[in-house]
Amino acid sequence: MSQHEEEIAQQQKEEIENQQELEQQQQQQEDEGEEEEGEEEEEEEDFGELALVIGDFHIPTRAADIPEQFKELLQPGKVKYVFSTGNIGNKETLDWLKSLSQNFHTVKGDFEEEGSDFPEQKTVQVGNYKLGLIHGHQVIPWGDDEALLNEQRQMDCDVLISGHTHTQRISKIDKKYLINPGSVTGAYSPISKDNYPSFMLLVFGEKSIKIFSYKLIADNVEIDSTTLPFKQ
Repeated sequence: MSQHEEEIAQQQKEEIENQQELEQQQQQQEDEGEEEEGEEEEEEEDFGELALVIGDFHIPTRAADIPEQFKELLQPGKVKYVFSTGNIGNKETLDWLKSLSQNFHTVKGDFEEEGSDFPEQKTVQVGNYKLGLIHGHQVIPWGDDEALLNEQRQMDCDVLISGHTHTQRISKIDKKYLINPGSVTGAYSPISKDNYPSFMLLVFGEKSIKIFSYKLIADNVEIDSTTLPFKQ
């Protein structure tokens, strides 16, 4: 190969290497852009404040205590809010609830030993959402969606939390949500005799609320999740 041909070959090699380096830089920039975009998407879907929704303890009249499996999960400092639907029972249980969070909210149930001064209803603003809290015995028929929806309209809240039936459920009516955490002890109820111990955790995002529903069935904690979308 002549010197001229060697120079041309070397020049072509350098051009190829430069092109490869340029392509690598472009790919790196694209990868970084995708990572940033992914981080932005994660931020949009980021869920923040955590709330415990719990109620109908009936301790010690209908249940000895909260199941140990639940107590192991519910430790002080884990949640920012505690919403109780009432019927707490004794002072020890009330003190335990208050120890979980400084933002403790409860209402008066129809069997309340340690809470004669609790309000009948309450509204609390959490982020973008207004939550309404009642026990549920004042709604007739008990647990009826239309009756609960009427209560929700009067309270002007996005989500109405109620108890009394001891049955865990989530309902959506007219773009409004009704939730019931059930009985955390699985206490007897004349409305529903087959009750499992249950509670809920709510995680608040900017555009939705994610609900984790906990149930204790045959000594096993079962968890379901549901997302409640909201248009801001």
